[in-house]
Amino acid sequence: MEPRALDHPVRIGSVTLPGRLVAAPMAGVSDLPFRELARDHGAAMVCAEMVSAEALVRRSGKTHHLMRYEEGERPISMQLFGARPAAMAEAARILCDHGVDVVDINMGCPVRKIVKSGAGAALMREPAQAAAVVEAVVGASDRPVTVKMRAGWDAASMNAVAVARACEAAGAAAVCLHARTRGDGFGPTRRYALLGEVKAALSIPVIGNGGIDTPEIAVQLLTDYGCDAVMVGRAALGNPWIFAAIRAALRGDPPPVVTPEARRQALLRHLHRAVEVHGEHLAVRRMRKHLAWYLHGLRDAHRAKEAIQRLDSAADVVAAIEAYFDRLAAGREASVETAA
Repeated sequence: MEPRALDHPVRIGSVTLPGRLVAAPMAGVSDLPFRELARDHGAAMVCAEMVSAEALVRRSGKTHHLMRYEEGERPISMQLFGARPAAMAEAARILCDHGVDVVDINMGCPVRKIVKSGAGAALMREPAQAAAVVEAVVGASDRPVTVKMRAGWDAASMNAVAVARACEAAGAAAVCLHARTRGDGFGPTRRYALLGEVKAALSIPVIGNGGIDTPEIAVQLLTDYGCDAVMVGRAALGNPWIFAAIRAALRGDPPPVVTPEARRQALLRHLHRAVEVHGEHLAVRRMRKHLAWYLHGLRDAHRAKEAIQRLDSAADVVAAIEAYFDRLAAGREASVETAA
């Protein structure tokens, strides 16, 4: 297949994605500033971090803050987690009234407190309940409903094909398969062959996910396993250029060159937008992990990371970032004192 033939729109129900690359919903990460960077670097659709259906129905203020988006992000997907069909349906109505383009159901989160409630990956152990949740959400939504699932609960119960079929029968417009079981967590195992099995079993689009950290893997999922799109998650942490690199590969173009200056500018933009969206105090706290990700692999970055973790004001963080990159550009060692 010609490379340029790989880069084309994808239709999910009534929504058309302008490309085949999706930014994953990641708890504590996929806020508005992160999604803007992902979109600007080539993601065709962005997904907000998951929200609790139960909390949304109770009108939790924190949950509504997670739902903030801007028109330029469209198409925007928002993800719900929960196990009660009635609560999931009511939460889906709220999301539709909120104007989202796609309602996504989380059947993949491996976190213990989510699973203990019967939500997330726990639904992979209860196919009938999973189907009931999808049917309720579809019935309450006037937007396409998608499902993000795991390969199964563990290696002994990989039932993604059966659950995906049940989701399609219940009205899902697309399925995203994270090609690991709940037991695999986010480890090195990648069960990509299962993507091909799910694709062969369904007539709706299948989005491949799980360990997509190079353009070559993304292309492999599209060509060898027949995925309609790919979803990138952890590989985008501190690295929005992964979207541009994959998009370039799909077009047969050379990958982008990511210079230290480009890294500096993206980091500063991310920080400034975080302050605008979250306020200075929360933004500085949320950005600490992003700062570490952006600096990963750079010379003497550990010193800058350690210093920045102690800072509480955005101005001090900006000064520390500027000082570090200035020293990096000058070929000198970054100084802890300049970041203190």
